Amino acid sequence: MKVHEYQARQILADAGVPVPPGHVVESVEQAEKAFAKIGGRVVVKAQVFAGGRGKAGFVKLCDNLDQVREAARFMLSNRMVSKQTGPESIEVKKLLLASAVDIEHEYYVGIVVDRARNCPAMMVSKEGGVEIEEVAARDPKAIVREWLHPHLGLQRFQALRLVDSLGLTDKEQVKAAVKTLNGLADVFQKYDCSLAEINPLVRTPAGEILAIDAKVNFDDNALFRHSQIAELHDPSEENPNEVRAKKADLSYIALDGNIGCLVNGAGLAMATMDIIKLHGGEPANFLDVGGSVTKENAIEAFRIILSDPKVKGVLVNIFGGIAKCDTIAEALIAAAREVGFKVPVVVRLEGTNVERAKELLKEASIDALVPATDLTDAAAKVCKTVAA
Repeated sequence: MKVHEYQARQILADAGVPVPPGHVVESVEQAEKAFAKIGGRVVVKAQVFAGGRGKAGFVKLCDNLDQVREAARFMLSNRMVSKQTGPESIEVKKLLLASAVDIEHEYYVGIVVDRARNCPAMMVSKEGGVEIEEVAARDPKAIVREWLHPHLGLQRFQALRLVDSLGLTDKEQVKAAVKTLNGLADVFQKYDCSLAEINPLVRTPAGEILAIDAKVNFDDNALFRHSQIAELHDPSEENPNEVRAKKADLSYIALDGNIGCLVNGAGLAMATMDIIKLHGGEPANFLDVGGSVTKENAIEAFRIILSDPKVKGVLVNIFGGIAKCDTIAEALIAAAREVGFKVPVVVRLEGTNVERAKELLKEASIDALVPATDLTDAAAKVCKTVAA
């Protein structure tokens, strides 16, 4: 789960990380009032789940009320386009107004889960303020790492070693930087994060160490342990179909293709998308209905798939175990009658009660349902149908 920058900043501030004060607003009028409270030079930043805001013109430094008003009006009335949003862009609904900071140097600090070592890895770099992927590609040695013990977390010697790699030598700055790294590490472990980063962490001319931008993502599977974090979820920033699928206990991710996929099991879903690609097609989604899918859930899955206007065909690939093939067949028939199939639906069923499932589909006699003998046949048929 993602949260907005202003929420991430508050989480870090609560953990003792030094963060400049700010206010979140949703209108030009609120921006004017926030500026009056903060005073002086401020930065206005769009609050969206996408990077590249600065290059897109959605981060503005403002010296007076007129500039704040102009920046807020622009951001709230224009959709943001960046590398991460793609040409479809993204609507800006909230802004963060925060005190501007004079910057002497920018650093990067972040934590992710290292899947190879099965533990968190903290990374720092002297080159902050830019995408860390660019730094890693250009100069891998510019990133220094420490691997954290899953239970003990960040040790003092590790924090000191990381701070030393940033080139900080002043006693007070080292102390502030170590406090920041400890706070970030505490947040990561306490809230079961998948990512926690400060970019940039800055040193001011006055010698302060401040976190002026933050990004924190949480493991969805651990949210049941953190109700206060789950309450921060902003569904308006996510794909509506993904939100809808989550409510129905379905695993759905929208993609860019035109062949919808309904599969039970994540591995089988990945294999289904691979074989669609092999036959020249493009998957429109990843959708795993799970091993214990019900008829109602399967019907909702079809509603979600068919609500995507890009979908020109659907491949249903079910290996019946706990989810029996005849249950899926009944769901297919019910969905065809309730939702209506305006595109061909190629069906490959195998496993428990498969013969009964085939009988049900044959008796239903629905033209849009196209049976397939195996997965290869199903992929070939749906790709041919869509290409026609």
